[in-house]
Amino acid sequence: MTTLRCVLMLVALAGATFAGPEVTELKTEVVSVPEGCTTKSKHGDMLTMHYTGTLDDGHKFDSSYDRDQPFTFQIGVGQVIKGWDQGLLDMCVGEKRKLTIPASLGYGERGAGNVIPPHATLHFEVELINIGDSPPATNVFKEIDADKDNMLSREEVSDYLKKQMVPADGGEVSEDIKQMLESHDKLVEEIFQHEDKDKNGFISHEEFSGPKHDEL
Repeated sequence: MTTLRCVLMLVALAGATFAGPEVTELKTEVVSVPEGCTTKSKHGDMLTMHYTGTLDDGHKFDSSYDRDQPFTFQIGVGQVIKGWDQGLLDMCVGEKRKLTIPASLGYGERGAGNVIPPHATLHFEVELINIGDSPPATNVFKEIDADKDNMLSREEVSDYLKKQMVPADGGEVSEDIKQMLESHDKLVEEIFQHEDKDKNGFISHEEFSGPKHDEL
């Protein structure tokens, strides 16, 4: 998973519930479909995509093409925004689509740091590169829970986000990630506002809506 996508996946947990007052529908435009398509994407598949994401004003906030590195995720399990989970079903390898995603199926009224503003409609040009089998589910809760007490503190969430943002090899940090780091504390608070349902200052395994195993 690319760094920005991994971070935005967590922010999506906070943003999806806080939809703006005007709710529009997801728009999916099929640009091209290859001949001889026999297999289409379905819930639970591993999809490898190329994509470019822009805002209404044409500003590009992320693109796998620029990195020459496609993005792989499991569809239908909450690893990406709802607009992707819904808009990339029944897709053939080699097919290209344009998605127009309302804020209610994206990052809601809070946006995502300084990268995606509040109430933002998202525009994606996507291309399906590969369909793979479903892998074992990633237990993100366990990865965040450093002290293994089955409760996530602000410090643990903060440390996890920073590790995802900063390259482990000491490589250069992109401008998008720099913007996310600048609003780091805000991102943590947005996640806790949505996930900490009993407002006790911790996110329990039951409260956590991200990828996790049911067993502990």
